[in-house]
Amino acid sequence: MINQEIRHLQPERLWHYFAEILAIPRPSKKEDQIAQWLLKTAQGMGLEAFRDGIGNVIIRKPATPGMEHKPTVVLQSHMDMVCEKNADTTHDFDRDPILSRIDGEWIKATGTTLGADDGIGMAAQLALLEAKDIPHGPIECLITVDEETGLTGAFGLDPQALKGRILLNLDSEDEGELFIGCAGGKDTVASLPYRSEALEGSYSGIRLSLGGLTGGHSGDDIHKGRANAVKLMNRAVHEGLTHYGARLVSFDGGNLRNAIAREAFALLALPSDQANEFSLAASRMAETFRKEYHVTEPDLWMRWETCELPATAIDHSTAQALVRALYACAHGVIAWSADIPNFVETSTNLASVKTHPGHIEITTSQRSSVETAKDDVATMVASVFELAGCEVRHTDGYPGWTPNPQSEITRITAEAWERLYGEKPRVLAIHAGLECGLIGEKYPGMDMISFGPTIKGAHSPDERLKIDTVERFWALTLEVLRKV
Repeated sequence: MINQEIRHLQPERLWHYFAEILAIPRPSKKEDQIAQWLLKTAQGMGLEAFRDGIGNVIIRKPATPGMEHKPTVVLQSHMDMVCEKNADTTHDFDRDPILSRIDGEWIKATGTTLGADDGIGMAAQLALLEAKDIPHGPIECLITVDEETGLTGAFGLDPQALKGRILLNLDSEDEGELFIGCAGGKDTVASLPYRSEALEGSYSGIRLSLGGLTGGHSGDDIHKGRANAVKLMNRAVHEGLTHYGARLVSFDGGNLRNAIAREAFALLALPSDQANEFSLAASRMAETFRKEYHVTEPDLWMRWETCELPATAIDHSTAQALVRALYACAHGVIAWSADIPNFVETSTNLASVKTHPGHIEITTSQRSSVETAKDDVATMVASVFELAGCEVRHTDGYPGWTPNPQSEITRITAEAWERLYGEKPRVLAIHAGLECGLIGEKYPGMDMISFGPTIKGAHSPDERLKIDTVERFWALTLEVLRKV
């Protein structure tokens, strides 16, 4: 039985279900296996369970005896996970289970994301649904599809599907922090067409690779000064094109729209008499990058190796336009909130660059807790790429969740935390996106709060779940249900 080590942790049934979830592939937009398992598991408990028209799973459990007068509470998580792995990892997210391991006070995966975001939320829901000895009112569990890449499940949620008007979102990542608001977001995607030009003359192929970066969540971690692999690789490519007569053959970096780019690769054709000089320059750049990011990126590396070249390269004018646009494109915090101390209001993430036959695709992601600012920064980013000759499109985006510090469920949850642990929790808004904004649009007046155990490094292979916070997260959930 895989993931056996974590099944003995407490609370045992929650960890049992988490281990089971890790064994089931669940990339975004490929959730059928996990959804069918959820339905089978719930039906085996004798509970009402079904998938709605968009693919979300909804499970209902009646109140325990004596609690029938309580209002229905919705517990909400998402079933998909971010699928990121190190370049040297052979894991197939469509087929292979996530292999967990205990490392001191943390649970980690092996070279991949762990999927505690939001597998741990699902595990808590299932442990609660199974329990016979936990008092609670009527419960609905909403487990959505495709939260990570499009919020598809929340977008497609039927406004009549849920009976409850109190919602506990189990998708936050900092113990002792209660979230009552979040940023909205949208993506801006640019496509830059290019012509393939023959490489005439004597050229040597050099493949540049850059990695070892911390990466992280493009909402939670955007303000932490971490390096962006696309930005750094672009500096190296610019150096080759500008000073060594290089031709760009391909540029690929980053992966998911909601993750800070951790790795990047470029293939350059160097005039044969310049290849050694450029290699020395690359060595100097690698040292420069390590010095600039010695605090946030202690494991940063950049390597180069000679390689075979194809017969063609990207036409020179397009390569120059790409490099200049990537230089000009903002990445990071655009504005801090004037209302909430130390809270990022608006940001943009230069997420990825991918070379395809005939065009290069650049994906960026914008977030803001102010709807007009979100649209404004998306237009700013689009303008950079339009000036470079790109075709640009925006996704529809998703709304933010406006904080309501006076909400009843906020009061109940804050008091529950203080009663359990003898200290006041921090009540905050979060710069990351949560499904609460969309659910609140579908269900006006839904009283919502978000909390969870401590997860670090989400959306990267460094993702890890702090073991002792899971038990406290579980206790808080039960106390809130008791007090609603």
